[in-house]
Amino acid sequence: MMPLTDKEFTAIREFVYSYAGINLTEQKKALVIGRLQKLVLKNDFDNFTDYLDWVKNQGGAAAVEEMINRISTNHTFFFREKAHFDFLSTTALKDVEELMAKQRPRDLRLWCAAAATGEEPYTLAMLLRDHFGPEYGKLDAGLLATDISTSALATAHAGVFSDDRVSLVPAKLKARFLKNIGPDQWAVSPELKKDILYRRFNLMTERWPFKGRFHIIFCRNVMIYFDQKTRNELTAKFHHFLHPGGYFFIGHSETLGRENTPFEYVMPAVYRRRK
Repeated sequence: MMPLTDKEFTAIREFVYSYAGINLTEQKKALVIGRLQKLVLKNDFDNFTDYLDWVKNQGGAAAVEEMINRISTNHTFFFREKAHFDFLSTTALKDVEELMAKQRPRDLRLWCAAAATGEEPYTLAMLLRDHFGPEYGKLDAGLLATDISTSALATAHAGVFSDDRVSLVPAKLKARFLKNIGPDQWAVSPELKKDILYRRFNLMTERWPFKGRFHIIFCRNVMIYFDQKTRNELTAKFHHFLHPGGYFFIGHSETLGRENTPFEYVMPAVYRRRK
């Protein structure tokens, strides 16, 4: 394993924080070595200092993206943290239908703010089609899926997943939306792929470009990487871009707290913007 000095680790964590808001604590030092040492060697550097200098001053946007891609990679799978999707199907989507009826009846907007390799947004797309049935095609529905990692988004676009990633998909949905195309390979149906707009987006962007508000926002297992100040700033932005009465989902290992949040607590890791 390539050595990483305290000075080098501090320089890397400061750069990653300034660019992506990711707070690399001391416990992440081994992760940084494991994720970045291949990049250091691939680019013919002998140490992390020379590699970071190159990324910052000569490598350009592609080098920065490659570095952030490695740091931010997160394992995920369809129907991860299943309780959220059960609540979405039984409660949240019904409440959203009531909101839509009072606003623009055909307008439905969801945002998956940490799409990773696509398992979460494809799960959402499955449940939307299952819930609304034939009426879904009549809606002006939009499912936006964003992530900072271009390599993760490329995997999401491809829409091909291994057995372990799709093992929790209910049989009915699996038969409808996934096709076995070879050993350990499942392809997402074309109709599901068309339901999702994938875009690269850095949550640290100062001014978010969205013109309208969303009925449901998923931002799960991301804010654990941010410090409290960044979490508070992001929470305020998510609140602003959510319809009154809309739902905000975070990861089960995360919390907004019940005292200082603009959201109404619903259940663990599920919040709602007050009407």
